[in-house]
Amino acid sequence: MTVSKGSSRGEDMCPYRLVLEHVTSRWGVLVLIALEERSYRFSELRREIGRVSERNVSEKMLTQTLQTLERDGMVHRDAKPVIPPRVDYSLTDLGREAAEQVRTLAIWTERSMEAVTRARSTYDETRAP
Repeated sequence: MTVSKGSSRGEDMCPYRLVLEHVTSRWGVLVLIALEERSYRFSELRREIGRVSERNVSEKMLTQTLQTLERDGMVHRDAKPVIPPRVDYSLTDLGREAAEQVRTLAIWTERSMEAVTRARSTYDETRAP
């Protein structure tokens, strides 16, 4: 592994795990899945994430998530030089590929939830005093 100067400690330790954390983070998953459908302006994306997750993402968290995914090459930020400023977010080819994988995992999770719930109950019952 090559370590560049100025990189964060997390990147020095395991860059693969760091990218995986970005893609599978709470808000990263929702951003990727939302942008898979179409491009969004910031406020539209924030509302869409709130609608599907039933929890509002703060402006700060959404900004950080978008910047992280942009840095990783998954999100494209298109700032138009107009007044008022207009910024659209969309997926790059790499981001679209990641979104497909995340969506597959989300579908598997939904499909497997009953089995997971049963497994948890069995586990808890065997550990109960």
